[in-house]
Amino acid sequence: MTWLVGGALGAGLVLIMIAVAFPDTSLAPHGFRPGRLQTAIRTRLTLAGFGPVPVPVFIGVSVVLALLAGGAAHVGWGVIALTVAAAGAGALLPSLVVGWRARARRRAHRMLWPDVVDHLIASIRSGASLPDAVAALATAGPEPLRPAFAEYARDYRATASFSGSVERLKGALGDPVADRILETLRMARDVGGTELPSVLRSLAASLRDETALRAEVDARQSWVRNAAKLGVAAPWLILVLLATRPEAAIAYNSAVGTTVIIVGAAVSVVAYRIMLSLGRLPEERRWFK
Repeated sequence: MTWLVGGALGAGLVLIMIAVAFPDTSLAPHGFRPGRLQTAIRTRLTLAGFGPVPVPVFIGVSVVLALLAGGAAHVGWGVIALTVAAAGAGALLPSLVVGWRARARRRAHRMLWPDVVDHLIASIRSGASLPDAVAALATAGPEPLRPAFAEYARDYRATASFSGSVERLKGALGDPVADRILETLRMARDVGGTELPSVLRSLAASLRDETALRAEVDARQSWVRNAAKLGVAAPWLILVLLATRPEAAIAYNSAVGTTVIIVGAAVSVVAYRIMLSLGRLPEERRWFK
């Protein structure tokens, strides 16, 4: 029962936590458009390599972790405010893991896209059609990207629709750089032209320059992110140690103690987000999805 009591205090925060992790921009001049939050979660799951995971399962895991973390905190310390904070942290954990993995995969793939463009240029110059050039990446492209291109090749053989297969490939890759490359190919196929190789060469050069610049800036700003993590974690570790003492638990269960924890949690979240904003380059958005 104590597990349920502790978890129930934080379970109501799950949707709020998910909304913070996956900002919903669905408020528009024409009113609320449902489904945008689900689309944002689906996009992030795809970027993280968890495309087959249904969104309801992801939300369900967040709820379960909130219940477990809140229940464990309630049993371990008996401090209501810490129980709520632990439940909120449990609810956010899947979002943080997915976000971290998505950023890691995007950084890794960013270095591969210039090679993809080079393979496309070589195939086109050898006389291959655009659909065949993209399909050839299933065997000649970078290893981590081959499964997605192999799926495209099967899709194109089954449908013979280059535009539809490219659209599904964009969804499978879930990467803004891939969107730019594939939209360039689709436009070239739709309107024709002989400048595609030169356009792709310029795109490859631009991607290499952008990757090098991002890597340099990211390395220089890593100390900001590490300082943010240390600064946020240290006070809470001390609070957890203090809460193990019965007299401290009684003090933190008072109105003043609860207020201190709530204000501290709010300050920690705001400061952490500000530090991350200062120490991380903005991610490119998917304009062609």
